[in-house]
Amino acid sequence: MNFLVKLLVNSLAVIIGSYLLSGVHVQDPIYAVIVAAVLSILNVSVKPLLLLFTLPFTIFTLGLFVLVINASIIMIADWLIPSGFEVDGFWWALLFSLLLSLLKSILESLVKKDNNPGGNGGSRLREPEEGEIQVFDKDGNRIK
Repeated sequence: MNFLVKLLVNSLAVIIGSYLLSGVHVQDPIYAVIVAAVLSILNVSVKPLLLLFTLPFTIFTLGLFVLVINASIIMIADWLIPSGFEVDGFWWALLFSLLLSLLKSILESLVKKDNNPGGNGGSRLREPEEGEIQVFDKDGNRIK
């Protein structure tokens, strides 16, 4: 999915999440875009390090410690954005991370377009070039 579309979807999820939770405050849609961008950067840079350092806790809790890491990432974003975005505490950050994950999943599924509704999971096969070997599965569908 295009980066800008994903950023807008995440921004919309931040706005909806802030409306649904009284402990999360976003001043206006511009700050929602900023929050989405900061969360994206933190998820790419800081989250892998936190996952690596807390791997024993994550294994011991059968993966549930990742929820704590996600809430911590939101608390870091709250700290990095001095005005316009505020989370009232860790438990609100935990609820916000769960709601944000759910909302992003729903919104991304609505935005995603299926270019090939006939099957193949939405992937398109290119037309074979002349002399190119074609491979078929047992049902006669071209797979290469």
